[in-house]
Amino acid sequence: MILVTGGLGYIGSHTVVELLENDFEVLIVDDLSNSSMSVLDGINSIVKKNILFEQINLCNKKDLSLIFQKYPNINGVIHFAAHKSVRESISKPIDYYYNNLTSILNILEEIMIKSEFCPLIFSSSCTVYGRANAFPISEDEPIKLPESPYGNTKKVAEEILHDVSLTNKNFNVISLRYFNPIGAHSSLKIGELPLGEPQNLIPIITKTGIGSIEKLIVNGSDYNTPDGSCIRDYIHITDLSKAHVIALKKLLSKDSSKSFEVYNLGTGKGTSVFEIIKLFESVSGLKLNYEIGSRREGDVPISYANPAKAERELGWKANLSLKEGLSSAWDWEKRINNL
Repeated sequence: MILVTGGLGYIGSHTVVELLENDFEVLIVDDLSNSSMSVLDGINSIVKKNILFEQINLCNKKDLSLIFQKYPNINGVIHFAAHKSVRESISKPIDYYYNNLTSILNILEEIMIKSEFCPLIFSSSCTVYGRANAFPISEDEPIKLPESPYGNTKKVAEEILHDVSLTNKNFNVISLRYFNPIGAHSSLKIGELPLGEPQNLIPIITKTGIGSIEKLIVNGSDYNTPDGSCIRDYIHITDLSKAHVIALKKLLSKDSSKSFEVYNLGTGKGTSVFEIIKLFESVSGLKLNYEIGSRREGDVPISYANPAKAERELGWKANLSLKEGLSSAWDWEKRINNL
């Protein structure tokens, strides 16, 4: 049984679908702080399988211990659950350090109690690279202080996982450093569903497209990039979720010589905010209402992946295009708004 924390979130829910379609037994735990039970209904409608779900906060050590006691056959963990807004983390650093690090420490304590092999996949982020020196960014890029408390929680969590993996032969880790996931499942039963004000560019764009947000604010047009806007590596959520299944199979097969490994998950191509706007207008047939605003604290100018290591060692690469990702995001936005 695979324990998936934050399994009703955006990336978690799509990964749960991939796991179930690959015949893994899955237990989802989620505190519903940034997700909804409607997502579980969406997963059920896609896979039509029995899905175990427990609503707990991972920072509650007692509740988490009860989960491991109730489900003694947990033999792998995929850890998504975390606060995840760069901007919010700057204004609420204590909340981010407490939630994101306490949860991983509690999970580790439970895994260490088990005597059986129980590997973990960690949901990390390209934010650990901070302001990178070279592009595309490879895994051996020197890790500098990230630009936000959110990014730093990912960096510190990776360090914790690395250190713990060296002490226990029954515990191996793969940390997957995501770039910028976009899009929705092909069924349009699940997709990106932010509660409250969206933080990521694509849902802000699609909500501007339907009119629920008046206009998109482009955070800075004076960066040292070809068109002055930030450049990111946008990866389709389906490609991203498939990587977790591949990584999990690698861990469970015990064919890695390293107790801790990291992989970038991206397309290897950087796209600017203005390029995204232009492509969305092409996909949707709309003229997007936007204006130029000031730079946003915590943003780096450029971030795109060198995904060669994941292709070489996992046999994984992104196959779906940016246009497909934007199209599915737009179709998803229209569906959830009954348009």
